[in-house]
Amino acid sequence: MSTASNDTENDKVYKQFKDQVNMTASELEKWLKTDESKEVGQDSGDGKSIGQKSGEHIIKILHKKKADLTDDDYAHMHKVHSYISRHSAQVPEKDKEHSRWRYSLMNWGHDPMK
Repeated sequence: MSTASNDTENDKVYKQFKDQVNMTASELEKWLKTDESKEVGQDSGDGKSIGQKSGEHIIKILHKKKADLTDDDYAHMHKVHSYISRHSAQVPEKDKEHSRWRYSLMNWGHDPMK
C-alpha cells in the first residue's frame, strides 16, 4: 500500500476515533478503576477484560500527539471504532444509565449518556 493511501486511511481512522471516543484520558482512567468497569466484558486471561485493556491503550493514544501515533495505535483505533459502532446499535430497552451495555462502551472510551 502506498504511503499516500495509508495516510488517507489513517486520517479517516483518526477522525472516527476522535468522533466516537468522548471520554477524556482522565475520565477513562478513573472509570477503569471502578467496580462497574471491572464487572463487564470478556476476560482476556489475566483478570482484566478485553475492554479494560482496550481502555488502557486508548488512554495512551489520547496522551499522544497525532504525529507520534504508531501503526499499532491506528490498528487499535480502528478496532475501537468497529466495537463502538457495533455495540452502540445494541441499546437496552430500560435503564441505559446503569446497564452493562453502557459500562462496556465506557471501557472502550465512549459514554453513550454524554
